[in-house]
Amino acid sequence: MITPKTPPSAFIWNTLEFLEPSALTQIRQNYQVPTFTIGPLHKTAPTPSTSFLEEDTDCITWLDKQEPKSVIYVSLGSIANMDQNLATEMAWGLANSNQPFLWVIRPGSVQGYKWVEFLEEGLVAEIKVRGLIVKWAPQKEVLSHKAVGGFWSHCGWNSTLESVSEGVPMLCQPFSVDQLMNARYLSHVWKMGIEIVVEKREIEGAIRRLLVDKEGEEMRQSAMEIQENVKLAVSHGGSSQNSLNNMVEFILSL
Repeated sequence: MITPKTPPSAFIWNTLEFLEPSALTQIRQNYQVPTFTIGPLHKTAPTPSTSFLEEDTDCITWLDKQEPKSVIYVSLGSIANMDQNLATEMAWGLANSNQPFLWVIRPGSVQGYKWVEFLEEGLVAEIKVRGLIVKWAPQKEVLSHKAVGGFWSHCGWNSTLESVSEGVPMLCQPFSVDQLMNARYLSHVWKMGIEIVVEKREIEGAIRRLLVDKEGEEMRQSAMEIQENVKLAVSHGGSSQNSLNNMVEFILSL
């Protein structure tokens, strides 16, 4: 629970009422101040990309050539780093899954390497068969693409909301802070995610569970139901839209 040093006048949250009802109820009971749930902000107040890395839009052309719901999109965010062993396990798991994949590897994110030099020669050949590696991707556009059937993520809140908003189930690889709780919500509460241990055989199985098996179809159904609720929340008369209007009125009244 948040414990501000001075009493707040209000809370503004980048979330939705239906996603976290018990937590929001607890906050309201504890603080007795207005609480505005105006998320997801990329839908209620869309802005151009603020990424410090150049987005590789050619990956959209590659996605256009893939079958619907067949691609696993992999991006671990703009901060997380990993060692060579972890990155290699990820690479072999992706290659051996026999599913197409779009993998974002941020330059310098694999410790000791500028980019993808850690990949063994045989592994490079395997990846070229069915995968594409880019330095950065237009994530919101990727997640809304018809070819993307799953998102392997660090479960940062922005990425989580973007995936939830597009009805894309997730493989959850949290690193720290709120990512651990977000992963637990995705897998145990919203039923649209699988928490994974990064070992190549487990990765192979998890990707197939998500994209091919009945379990993945059930998670996709849950994700699509949440997506519909997001659409309702940000539409005219929806909870997020109403909360945004109430927030504006509250600020003007101060």
